[in-house]
Amino acid sequence: MSHPGRAQLARNHVAGRQTTGFTLVEALVSITITALAGSVLLLAAESSIRTARDDVDRMIAEGLAQQLIDEVLGTRYMAIGASPYQYPLGPSAAELAAKRRAAYDDTDDFYQFLAEPAQDRWARALGQGDGKGGLRHPDFRAGSKRLVSWRQEIEVYYVSESNLSQRLTGSSTSNFRAVEARISRRQPDGSLRPLAQVRRVYAYLPSP
Repeated sequence: MSHPGRAQLARNHVAGRQTTGFTLVEALVSITITALAGSVLLLAAESSIRTARDDVDRMIAEGLAQQLIDEVLGTRYMAIGASPYQYPLGPSAAELAAKRRAAYDDTDDFYQFLAEPAQDRWARALGQGDGKGGLRHPDFRAGSKRLVSWRQEIEVYYVSESNLSQRLTGSSTSNFRAVEARISRRQPDGSLRPLAQVRRVYAYLPSP
């Protein structure tokens, strides 16, 4: 019986290693593929989280815009003794000096209102006030950074009686006005990102 030589045994040993193990190149390729797959999964997760966060922000903004509209329409159409065809629209000097929407008592006072960061009727940062002009208990206040970059805008203007989507320009007036509330967020680069916009038309009904 013949026995395999040393050279043959070495070749068999090398062949066995080649068929049962990984080369350095194969290991590096495997690690690279795994890293790329992990990166793709992380990017997908980040995108999903960002989308969910944006959806929550838009939902909150829609509620805030609707709240502003309700606040405007909860006041009188015009100040006592004022004309329903007042021009220009806007708050009085005393109302402006108060620096809070709680001083506004008729719809035209909200003309070109702007607040950044967003605030409540008493000029408290959103999520901080108690709804009466004071501050709520510290344990129930919103995070100080949550809404700090948000912006509120309110516009009040006359619209055409024959086309309620048409804004009247100059000193033209009518029996119809529109109130529009916009909520946006200041981006890190300084630009504004719109989050919500709500518009409603309301009317003055003259006495018969």
